[in-house]
Amino acid sequence: MSFAAPLWLLCLLLLPVAFAAWWVRRRRAPRYAIRFPALPSLQAAVAGGGAGARPWRSYVPMALMLASLAALVVTLAKPQTTVAVAIERATIMLVTDHSRSMEADDVSPDRLGAAQSAAQTFLKKVPKKVRVGIVTYSTAPDAVQTPTTDHQAVERIVMQQLPDGATATGDALRVALNAIESDKLGAGGRARGGKRPPAAIVLLSDGKTTTGRDPVGVAIDAKSLHVPIYTVALGTDEGVVTAPGFGGFVPVPPDPQTLGEIAQESGGRAFTAADSGRLSSIYEKLGSQLGQKHRKQEATALFAVGALVLLLGAAVTSVRFTPALP
Repeated sequence: MSFAAPLWLLCLLLLPVAFAAWWVRRRRAPRYAIRFPALPSLQAAVAGGGAGARPWRSYVPMALMLASLAALVVTLAKPQTTVAVAIERATIMLVTDHSRSMEADDVSPDRLGAAQSAAQTFLKKVPKKVRVGIVTYSTAPDAVQTPTTDHQAVERIVMQQLPDGATATGDALRVALNAIESDKLGAGGRARGGKRPPAAIVLLSDGKTTTGRDPVGVAIDAKSLHVPIYTVALGTDEGVVTAPGFGGFVPVPPDPQTLGEIAQESGGRAFTAADSGRLSSIYEKLGSQLGQKHRKQEATALFAVGALVLLLGAAVTSVRFTPALP
C-alpha cells in the first residue's frame, strides 16, 4: 500500500500524546466525596460490581476513539492499493525455435512437443484482447503470423512445426521486431496520446545461433524501441540427436548464456527450463504478466467508513460503559 499524501501520517504521532493526557486525567483523584452514602446505594455497588469490577470497560471508548482518529488520518493520507488489470491494447510476439536439436527427448515427450504444449498454455493465459503474433524458425524464419486477437490462428502455426534445420535466432528476432513496428500502424493503431501500445517478445530456443545475424545486436535494437525480450532456454546438457548420414549421436546442449545476454540487452528477463512442467509454468506466468499491468487504486472510502464505524462505537460504549455522574 502507498499514500498520495503521506505527510498526513505524521498526525499519527499525536495519538500517543492524546492517550497519555487521557491517562493522566483519569488517574487524578476525584474532588468530591459522599459523606453519608445510603445503604441501598452501597449494596447495589457491591452487588453490581460498578465500574471497578470490570476496569477494562473504561478503556473501550477511548480505544475506539483513538482507532477512529487513526483511520481518519489514514483517509486524509489517501491510501492507494496496486491492482493488476488486463491490458486491452498490447502486442506480444512469440518466437519459437524448431531446429533439428528440438527433436531431442531429454525433455518429455521431446523438446518440440514440450514447447508446443507450453505455447498452448501461454495462449490460454493471455487476455483475449491482447494481440499475439508468432515467428517460427530454423535455418531461417519460415512462418509468420502478424499480431492478432485470433489466438487460434497462432496456435495452429505452433502445432504445425517439425524439427529440422539450423538455428537463425537473430533473423527470427528481427522479423518479430519488424512485425511489432508494422502493427502500430495496422489494426492495433496507436494508443491514446500517440504512444504505441506496450509490446514484448517471448523467445524459446534450445541451442546456439548457427546462422544469420547476431541476436544480441537485434536485442540492442529492441531495447531502443522499448520492446523487451523474454528468453526461455529449453533442454539439458544431456540432450542428443541422431547424426545425419553416418549415425551416432550429436550432443545438443542449450545455450542459456546467449539467451541471457539477449534478455539483458533488451530489458527483458531470462528463464531456463529443464523439463516440460517447468516450461509450462514459465509460459503460464509470462502469459499472465505480459497481459496485465499494475494500476494504483484509491482506498480512501474503506478507511473513511471504518473511521465512522469506530466513532459510532466509541459513542455507544461511552454511554454504556462510562455513563456520566448525576
